[in-house]
Amino acid sequence: MLQKTRCWWPGDDPLYLAYHDEEWGRPVHDDRTLFEFLILEGAQAGLSWITVLRKRENYRRAFDNFDARKIARYDERKVAALLQDAGIIRNRLKIASTIINARALLALQEEAGSFDEFVWSFVAKGKHKRPKARGQVPARTAESDALSKALLQRGFKFVGSTICYSLMQACGLVDDHVATCFLARRKGEDKP
Repeated sequence: MLQKTRCWWPGDDPLYLAYHDEEWGRPVHDDRTLFEFLILEGAQAGLSWITVLRKRENYRRAFDNFDARKIARYDERKVAALLQDAGIIRNRLKIASTIINARALLALQEEAGSFDEFVWSFVAKGKHKRPKARGQVPARTAESDALSKALLQRGFKFVGSTICYSLMQACGLVDDHVATCFLARRKGEDKP
């Protein structure tokens, strides 16, 4: 059987491979899914993505499937329960930021119409240069810097530029599949 050539980072972990092959880098336009990734990318701070990915279903359960309206109403009793939930990363600041971010998201939706429209407005107007190798994948860009700044100004937490760039990669705002990855060969694109 012919083996697919992929980006380097999923290794041989089946969960990571499925995430890479079926989800990462595909354009997302759903506010709830974008919010989920924003929260999960923030939860990753100081950890590895595979740690968060393994806890993803627990996060969905614990945080009402990332329903911002429900999360915005969480109280101290709910926070205490979340701090006892071994299925998620039990960091008080990250849990608090999820609640703060839910409230900020609702305000942003009132202001901008949708989180989708807001986030996608930060996509570079020119063609994103596809990385040819691992060392060419940036940790942040001018666009992620601008998105981070705009989110921070609106009260979001755990939304530094590196987290915002990870969100942009995960949700397809940029396509950082390396040139040799089988997913880099998309219709209308030249082969690497």
